[in-house]
Amino acid sequence: MSDAPFVDCVIEDERWEGIDLPALTSEAAAAAFAHLDLPGAWEISVLGCDDARIAALNETFRGKGKATNVLSWPSEERAPETAGAVPKPPDQDGDPELGDIAISYDTCLAEADAVCMPVADHVRHLLVHAMLHLLGYDHETDADADLMERLEVEVLATLGLPDPYSK
Repeated sequence: MSDAPFVDCVIEDERWEGIDLPALTSEAAAAAFAHLDLPGAWEISVLGCDDARIAALNETFRGKGKATNVLSWPSEERAPETAGAVPKPPDQDGDPELGDIAISYDTCLAEADAVCMPVADHVRHLLVHAMLHLLGYDHETDADADLMERLEVEVLATLGLPDPYSK
């Protein structure tokens, strides 16, 4: 098995090409998987879309008919039963597919502009966040949120990015 995650990016909104979503996704995946010590050829699919598409997906899958920044669909349930616990790593010998991510250019751009952050840096953060979801991390409880945020901050630091929660 290779130590690089395989990322399949589908670009529906051409504005993503301006910031090279496939490269940002590969970079975020490599950093997240290295930090979590998960070597292997994991597979992730990413859809670069706009607010209209992500709002439709959010309505279909979450019953929320509004745009959001990023959505994720793990290929299997990996969340631990105990709040704040680390999820069990995916099976290295099993199915390498971890799941799917959709990310909206419009919302990412608006959020990045609101905090005067380069959109590529914000996208890296959201991709790391979504990848942690694919691995079973969540923020449903305070304990889960604390763990997930700490990991996001640590992974982002390996990419030279500041703590997005310190503002």
